[in-house]
Amino acid sequence: MSAARELLRAGLAELGIDPAKLPALEELAALLAQWADRLNLTAHRTPEAIAGRLILDALALGEVLPEAPPASIADLGSGAGFPGLPLAIRWPESRVTLIEARERRHHFQRTAIRMLGTPNARPLLGRAELLEPSPHAIVVAQAAAQPEVALAWMARWAGPGSWLVLPRSEDPEPFAAPTGVFHVETRYYRVPCSGVRRQVWIGRAEHPIR
Repeated sequence: MSAARELLRAGLAELGIDPAKLPALEELAALLAQWADRLNLTAHRTPEAIAGRLILDALALGEVLPEAPPASIADLGSGAGFPGLPLAIRWPESRVTLIEARERRHHFQRTAIRMLGTPNARPLLGRAELLEPSPHAIVVAQAAAQPEVALAWMARWAGPGSWLVLPRSEDPEPFAAPTGVFHVETRYYRVPCSGVRRQVWIGRAEHPIR
């Protein structure tokens, strides 16, 4: 058994996720590793590193979302597709939109969606603050921009009652939410097999910002 497969198997068991998801997640790790060196998609270059640092982190984040499974997720500044692609594999009934401005990463997302057979994931090329938004039940942005800026972008993709989810380090710098966005609660999660802890800022927009 490969190191990536064993890591994913242990992580899925720790999170209580159906092990039937393992083959698709392992394929995602292998595919990104193949592309990473050529296109500089991520600092993590091996299937094992991608499995532990990206895929399991995304799945652990999914366990603390305020809705699970959500009807829809908008992943702003998705990069190579994280956390959106693992969550699309985790919840095939959820509509996941991957929003990424860099063409190489967008091209990888399109290839991964086709090869993994995840039709519930949709890649969009462009800047989250400039594209025509559509409402989603949950909007997440992971390292897309400074929190105040990211939340303003996220609010554009929120519908009535939508959640804004901002993953951060365990002990981040404080910030003030922009006008029209309010904090609901802070949650924490631990990445399986690594012990890394994250903080998740959860809020809502008073009304969608267009």
